[in-house]
Amino acid sequence: MKLPPLRAVHCFESVARNLSFSLAAEELNVTQSAVSHQIRLLEEYLGEELFIRQGRKLSLSQIGESYLEEISPAVASIAKASQRIREGERGTIRLALYSSLAVKWLIPRLSDFKRLYPEIELTLNMVAEDPELSDNIGDCFITVEKPKRNFVAESLYSEVLYPVCSHKIWKEIDGQKLPEALWNYPILSTDSVFRERGKDWQKWCQTGGITMPNDLDMQHFSHMLLAIEAAKYDQGITFANGYMMTERDLQDLIVIPSHGLETGDNFYFVYKKSRARQPEIKKLASWLQQQCGERSY
Repeated sequence: MKLPPLRAVHCFESVARNLSFSLAAEELNVTQSAVSHQIRLLEEYLGEELFIRQGRKLSLSQIGESYLEEISPAVASIAKASQRIREGERGTIRLALYSSLAVKWLIPRLSDFKRLYPEIELTLNMVAEDPELSDNIGDCFITVEKPKRNFVAESLYSEVLYPVCSHKIWKEIDGQKLPEALWNYPILSTDSVFRERGKDWQKWCQTGGITMPNDLDMQHFSHMLLAIEAAKYDQGITFANGYMMTERDLQDLIVIPSHGLETGDNFYFVYKKSRARQPEIKKLASWLQQQCGERSY
């Protein structure tokens, strides 16, 4: 199947709809002579005149009217399909983010977003690792991987961790010398923080000028979410941050007074540059920025 010159078809549809070369040129952001050139190309391709020119008056020929009627739905369909890929469905957003961040931070706050923007349907795609920046995965993303081009990356927060423990353990160590009192309990380490076993506690000690004992009872967890749950059940002391602690968590856990541990992870809200003006994206970005300004501790 041989297609006509599509740029010429686009110009024809605009001229035919406006019945004006100048208005079509303005609409397409090209010169009037460029539009005239494209119309001539299409008429030569079809072997028919599409317009009747009578002085300044322009009207469609019978062939032109028939052609416009047949190609208009196709042009509209192409435009709609292209816009859907560039900007997504209006009123619908798919947000891809880390599972732990979704469960502990975003989901408890979603009722506020739905209250403010009931017209937006927000779908979550939870991933274990850095999400692939693809339309197959989501329309926008929360990730620590800042993309280099064709995307907008808005900074949300820089991760800082603090040691936490259950109320039971805190009652036992409250008033004792810190951090020495911590070493009498199991130390819960999260492998995913620095991708190396025990490195979270090693770095915390280095930052505070603390010597970490060699005979610690250190237990390892793949993700912070699991370590936090273990700490809630009096199983030891672990790290957490305000973005991983719900109000319910704060009822079960105590943040131990100490220095923080900067992990070097910066979280970003990421979306295509082509969607920068999409109302749903702008509203979600603004809301996320606001939420990230409200630390739990």
